[in-house]
Amino acid sequence: MSIIIKSDQEIAVMREAGRIVANVLDVLRSRVKPGMCTRELDVIAAEEVEKLGGKPSFKGYRGYPATVCVSVNDEIVHGIPGERVLNEGDIVSLDFGTIYQGFQGDAAITVGVGRISPEAERLLEATEGALRAGIAAARPKARLGDISAAIEDYAESRRYSVVREYTGHGIGQDMHEDPQVPNCTVTTFGVGPGTGPELVKGMTLALEPMLNIGGWATKRDNDGWTVRTRDGSLSAHFEDTIAITDGEPEVLTKL
Repeated sequence: MSIIIKSDQEIAVMREAGRIVANVLDVLRSRVKPGMCTRELDVIAAEEVEKLGGKPSFKGYRGYPATVCVSVNDEIVHGIPGERVLNEGDIVSLDFGTIYQGFQGDAAITVGVGRISPEAERLLEATEGALRAGIAAARPKARLGDISAAIEDYAESRRYSVVREYTGHGIGQDMHEDPQVPNCTVTTFGVGPGTGPELVKGMTLALEPMLNIGGWATKRDNDGWTVRTRDGSLSAHFEDTIAITDGEPEVLTKL
């Protein structure tokens, strides 16, 4: 594992990349409405990132065909925007990344389409809360496993399952750098409280818990990209890019 430590100057560039990501997601959040098709969200994202001086990270990455990932209801991640129409009560995950001056920013939010059920509201609140718990654990001299444990503990205390097959990641000049940042402490990843690499100033990580109302198992659609819950239960996804500092972590993907 080769973890890249960023200089203050590099983090300053990533801060601008993160600001672009946050702005695009803020616009997308405001534009989601019943009756629109998911392709419209992709068009909006492409227009907004160009205005802000960034380049889309996802389009063409490993063959992904769109600017933003749009995942609806039981879709967890990597949904391809198209002709699907959003309906009142749906929840939709919007995952977006940009490249700015050679560095990446990556974040995700899950939003309701019109009025959503109390069950869906609780899922969104818990997933965002799990992300905040993971960020709070990202302190210098802590271990990577402390982040994973914090996310898992928060989610399970609210009786949600944590997706295991997909993780957060290091980020910098590349979208996916070492280390992987699991959202749970299962032995598959060999992480738990006090285990894994030590967190040091200059590490930049994308934390992204994905929580399901049902079980944690997933399946992939025939398009080769869209990942959904195996049992058809609702799923939510929140993500931020952060930098480890001398004290509290800095959230780079914020307005």
